[in-house]
Amino acid sequence: MRYEATIRRLDPNAFDARVRQELASALRLATVVLGSPEGADDVVQVAMERAWSAIARYDVERPFRPWFLRIVANTARNDRRRRGRQADLRLRAEREREPVETSAEDVVITDLDRRHVLAGLNRLDVDDRLVIALRYFEHLSEAEMGDVLQCAPGTVKSRLARARARLRRHLEELADG
Repeated sequence: MRYEATIRRLDPNAFDARVRQELASALRLATVVLGSPEGADDVVQVAMERAWSAIARYDVERPFRPWFLRIVANTARNDRRRRGRQADLRLRAEREREPVETSAEDVVITDLDRRHVLAGLNRLDVDDRLVIALRYFEHLSEAEMGDVLQCAPGTVKSRLARARARLRRHLEELADG
């Protein structure tokens, strides 16, 4: 459903319905930027309030999702800076897929791989975490990422390549020792 036109007319019900569609993405993004699930709910709540306050400036010709996720990302960055802490990244694995039969060995390997990747992500700075999260957790296109990050798709591409290279280096370091 498209709520954008009614949202722009300051309809709180349409805004609430549209934000609810993005709630899981907003929470994941806040968790990645903060480095932990602690405080992610609060960040998303503040972001929702900021989005509602800024709704008069929302351009209905542009997609809502990148606009809202930009507000979430900026709110999470500000919160992280304000707290000044480097928390460990502890992401909970999503159980959105249907269960599949796996051996105990597969489960152990998958869990080790997940922890390995999360440890590597934890070593990245906030901007690198953000670009990785937008691409691989939220599956945004380069154009949508550009809307969130307020930069050109070409800049997104280079930032993503640099973030992946840094993550790869961290993963290699973790594997070596």
